Amino acid sequence: MVITVCVGSSCHLRGAYGVIEEIKRLIEEGKLPGKVELQAGFCLDNCRGAVNIKVGDTIISGVSSANVEEHLSGFLRSKD
Repeated sequence: MVITVCVGSSCHLRGAYGVIEEIKRLIEEGKLPGKVELQAGFCLDNCRGAVNIKVGDTIISGVSSANVEEHLSGFLRSKD
């Protein structure tokens, strides 16, 4: 599973690097099953919805370090 976190201007200002740190924590704690590739990228074309992440071909908006695990849970269950 590839997870891309937007680090463009809007997402950066709304906490993209906190989201990245939280995903890293989830990976280290083993809450992300299987192989997970974490990437930073620029502009997922929804700046108003920042922070945006892309999981596979799906873009998720409104992500924060507090809710990233909740947003990823559906993807995680489908990988079990």
